[in-house]
Formats: sequence, C-alpha cells, structure tokens
Amino acid sequence: MFFQIIKITLMTLLLLSHSNGCFAAADNRIFSLLVVDSQAGNPYDEVRGVMIKTLHGDGYRQGENLKIDFTVTGNDSKQGEEIIRTALAKQHYDVIYVGGTVATISAKNVLVGNMTQPVIFSSATDPVGIGVIKSFSSRPFANFSGVSYPVPPRTRFKFIKHFLPNAKTLGLIYADMPQSHSYNQWVTDLIANDPEFQGLKVIFRPVPLVTGENGDKIMAESAIPIIKELAPQVDAFIKPNDQLGTRRQFAEVVFNTANKPLIGITKDDVMGSWGATAVIYPSHQSIGEQTARMIKALFEGKKINGIMPEWPKQYGFAIDLQKTKKFNITVPVELLQLAGENIIK
Repeated sequence: MFFQIIKITLMTLLLLSHSNGCFAAADNRIFSLLVVDSQAGNPYDEVRGVMIKTLHGDGYRQGENLKIDFTVTGNDSKQGEEIIRTALAKQHYDVIYVGGTVATISAKNVLVGNMTQPVIFSSATDPVGIGVIKSFSSRPFANFSGVSYPVPPRTRFKFIKHFLPNAKTLGLIYADMPQSHSYNQWVTDLIANDPEFQGLKVIFRPVPLVTGENGDKIMAESAIPIIKELAPQVDAFIKPNDQLGTRRQFAEVVFNTANKPLIGITKDDVMGSWGATAVIYPSHQSIGEQTARMIKALFEGKKINGIMPEWPKQYGFAIDLQKTKKFNITVPVELLQLAGENIIK
C-alpha cells in the first residue's frame, strides 16, 4: 500500500509538471526554436521578448531545456528564405517562429505544406492575403498558425470616428509593400460595405519601399511632398500598417509638415512623442503571450492544425492632449478613461 501511494504521488507530480509546461525538464528533452524576425526594432523586439519571457515562465528556459537561434531578414524576403534554408540544413527545429509579414512570406515560400515543420507567425499584417491561413475562423490548412498584428480595421475606424466625429476625409500614405496593399484593401472594403462608415473617404498615396539602415528616414522624407499635397484636402492623416507606419520618422514628418492631426498605429506614436495625436494599438504584450501559448502547445505535442490563428486579444489607447488642444479636438471622456495613464497632458 505504501509503495502504491508513492507511485501515485510520483505520477501526479509528473502530470502536474507537464501541465505547468515543465515536462521538458522532467524528460531531459531540449526543445529547439528558430526565431526569424523581419527586422530589428519594434514591434518585433517587444513581441519576441514577451514570447521568450512567457515561455520561460512556463518552464521552457533558454540555456536549460530550450535552444533558440535568432536572426533577422532585413525586410528582404529572399534573404529570409536563404536564412531559413541554411538553418534547416543544419538541424530540425521543433517550431519556427516568424515575426512580421516579410519573415512570414519567407517561411511560406520555403515551408508551406511541410507538415513536419510547424510555423508560428506573429505581427503579420494579413496572413490570409499572404496565403498561410484561409481565415481566422478556420483551422490551419497547412503548417502555419499564429497571431496577426493590426487592430482590425473596423475597430480602428470606429475609434477614429469616435475621436474625430466630424472627419470626412483621411489621408493614408503608405510604403509600397505587400502588407500595405492588404491593409488598404481591407480599409477600402470596409468603407464600401459598412453603412457605419458611409460618407467617409480615404485618399491613398504610396511611397517607394526603401530597405536598409536609412530606409525609414528616406521613405519619410519622400512623403513630404505628398503630405503637403494632401493636407488641404484631408481632416486627418492615419499611419499605414507597414514599415513606414511603425517607425518614428514618418510621424515626425507629418507633425512637422501638416497642420492636421495624425492617428498613429503604435503606442510610441503618442507616448514616445513621435507626433501622433491619438492611437489605438495592438498590445505587444498580448501578441507575445498568445504566440508563446501556441509554441508551448506544439512543444507539448499538439498538432499545428489544432491551433487556431488569432487577432491580438487586447488593445491599448493613447492620447496627446497638447495636440488635441492645438487641433481644437474635444476628446470624449470615455476615450480618456480607456487611455488611462497613456495620456500626455
């Protein structure tokens, strides 16, 4: 009887350690994770950091039972393809994590349909348009699942309408890259088909995509003539959901060039004093935690086709009251409450 109790207790502890994400430590297995981000900087750095921290909290610790190889594509999909092929030629990974649209495209071109190699994407603008999932309500048809980046366009435009109820025309300057075209089509379809946004107009203008160390600055500067052209025609500018939109330079250029408010796309657009007046943004914390949960499930034996793709589950709000005063914007009290501490006074 005594030995039966010991046996049952040991089995219980083993099951508990598995449920807490510590099964890898119990069987001395070392899991391998290849991390390929589209480029350095946010949102990729923050999301990746949260993902790794969350895995650590679940018992998967780098240097102990988790091996992570990390690299970036430099926003070059062909370079990303070569990185992935080279890495896989050296070893098999339990999971490949790709951050951003370009890295996801690279993984798709190399790995889609390879069911022995699960891929979790994060911060991809349009995984449906890329072709790695069919929809957010369908089980993965291939070996890809993950978490997209943007606040859904309808949610973002409801925020804009609430914040700027009299705005009729918006200017959207974007970098000429795949996620921009996907996002712009979502916006176009929303305005065309949703009665709530009847009468709203968005003027789209592209700038050439420039990669490399100074690419963000070059693109922002190339937008200056377009900003000057659109400023008399629009009630506000909105940042694009692409490389141009996630960086500081474009927000600064709009603020310094136009006399119209800018609706941002990242928290730093407001809280980093980049130049935006207000923003609703996807929570990088939430994206990192969501992707970590998916990776953990794969480590524990779940199949990729059992992991549903997701939008970010949480959003944040930020408002710059100095700029609302400049642009004579009366901020609804409920938006101030949602922003909480994310207010510049």
